[in-house]
Amino acid sequence: MSIITLQSVQKDFGIKEILKDASFSLDASDKVGLIGTNGSGKSTLLKIIADLEPIDSGQILINSGSKIIYLPQQPDLDENRTVLEQIFADSGEHMTLVREYEELSDKLAHYPDDNQLMSRLSAVMQRMDTSNAWELETNAKIILTKLGISDFDAKIGTLSGGYRKRIALATALLAEPDILLMDEPTNHLDALSVEWLQSYLNRYRGALFLITHDRYFLDRVTNRIVEIDRGDIYTYTGNYSYYLEKKALAEESAISTQRKHQGILRRELEWLKKGPKARSTKQKARIDRAHALRDTEFKQVQGKVDISTVGRRIGKKVIALNNISKAYNGRTLINNFTYEFSPEDRIGIIGANGAGKSTLMDIITGQIQPDSGSAEIGTTIHIGYFDQHSEELLTALNENQRVIDYIKEEGEFVKITDGTQITASQMLERFLFPGNQQYAPIHKLSGGEKRRLFLLRVLMSAPNVLILDEPTNDLDVQTLAVLEDYLEDFVGCVIVVSHDRYFLDRTIDTIFSFEEGGNLRQYPGNYSVYLDYKKAEEAAQQQAANTKEKPKNVEVQNDASSPKNGENQKRRRLSNWEKREFEQLEGKIAQLEADKAETEKKLANVSPGNYSQVQKLYEEVESLKQAIDVATERWLELAEMES
Repeated sequence: MSIITLQSVQKDFGIKEILKDASFSLDASDKVGLIGTNGSGKSTLLKIIADLEPIDSGQILINSGSKIIYLPQQPDLDENRTVLEQIFADSGEHMTLVREYEELSDKLAHYPDDNQLMSRLSAVMQRMDTSNAWELETNAKIILTKLGISDFDAKIGTLSGGYRKRIALATALLAEPDILLMDEPTNHLDALSVEWLQSYLNRYRGALFLITHDRYFLDRVTNRIVEIDRGDIYTYTGNYSYYLEKKALAEESAISTQRKHQGILRRELEWLKKGPKARSTKQKARIDRAHALRDTEFKQVQGKVDISTVGRRIGKKVIALNNISKAYNGRTLINNFTYEFSPEDRIGIIGANGAGKSTLMDIITGQIQPDSGSAEIGTTIHIGYFDQHSEELLTALNENQRVIDYIKEEGEFVKITDGTQITASQMLERFLFPGNQQYAPIHKLSGGEKRRLFLLRVLMSAPNVLILDEPTNDLDVQTLAVLEDYLEDFVGCVIVVSHDRYFLDRTIDTIFSFEEGGNLRQYPGNYSVYLDYKKAEEAAQQQAANTKEKPKNVEVQNDASSPKNGENQKRRRLSNWEKREFEQLEGKIAQLEADKAETEKKLANVSPGNYSQVQKLYEEVESLKQAIDVATERWLELAEMES
């Protein structure tokens, strides 16, 4: 059943037509991926559905009562709220109960014999039981923890943009809307958080409409692909792999049709040149057909970025890092790291947010100095640095500067791989900036278009060492695919910082992983190979832990005298809220287990051939399994704090 329908929707921004005559529908069970080149109107379409952007004509039909949540790339949060307050900002009564409970708990800690306070607390707890506020709080903490946020009392104003995006994401997921609109939800997430989000959305029961550059994510979460191509909308039933297959066939068919049309048109034009006279109805009809063929317009195959800039010679000495270390505020980000990059290196840098990846890139490029050690750059080296703050660099220069003037600062002409020279304007066209956009100010571009523009300027400088810091943020999947092909043939050293698993698998052959204490560990192979290494290591460690037995007398001695025991005694104790959560989790897990057993029983008794019922019950069992795992993990975490 359709819950959103667009009928003949038009949207025009003057210099660009976003939607010509767009019509499509979104069903209640749809998980749709929205793709298209940067600036094609993907974010605008989400805003239109969220009723944040008006349309020029057409209509949008939304089922009455449907709850829509929109997660933008740059969410607007209240800087004075704490993390939990922001999460529950739209929860109304729930948030009031949570605050009242916390206040009464604090007062009772100081006045434990106050019967009036105890009576009020009991009443609040009863209301929380009735409204299911306990479970809401538990789920919020689980989601935040999975997204890498552990300080629930931190003020929003003290957090980075990446952490704010995660909090907004957690808020959207907790709301459980009928329709969830997400614009680049995987930006600022590390690989583990992306994996968890992918699993969560696979179980999500509402409709999902998202924009993402992460092709593994797109492939594993979506069941439909909607493409915006120069104002038109095309729908493909299937995931991203299916879309690629059908898109290739459609383009081949379009080219074949156009060739046939050109062949017929050529023969008809030759016939016209002979000067046939329209003396018969048949001849007149043929003349009319020839004119109609001549006037027929074909939509060209979707334009693709053409990266064909020439590099420069690279010597044997590239970049040498000698025992470099760097710390901020007493925290070591890089600890005594040594490595000599070679001209053929394809290095991927991974690690948690804030681990020090961008700091390492800034040391390599000379933007900051290490606390100790040195970074030496070869005399022939020219670094092209495409960093994650490139949009800020663009706007910091002059957002009113014209696009073509910004590119001409790098050069009026560009030498391409076949040895010829083309103008800056022609190069912009190869990067999908048509003539009318070239003379527009930079601030008129979308975020992704600004990133693509900056990438063009970096490549025009003909680097022989290319450093890409989160290149997949805001670049469309088409541009990423072309960039990956370009890197395969790039003559020089490539260093990539990214959380995009697909991009890393395509472009690198060695992983540098930031681990505890600022140590960088090297793994041969791409990201998938790295994951295999880590899984093998974890399995070996688990096996060793299972087979190792500790003498009881040693354990007693350690309990009494080990320094670590003193540290454990200083660990944070459970709050009143967490104690209540801990007490309720046991019952919740038992209920989930019972529900799972009952659903499995129903599944076993479904009549043969009732595939829809089998699928529905199977999904319920899988969802219950996941809920049991999450609740059990939280129970173990609280149990460890309680012990």
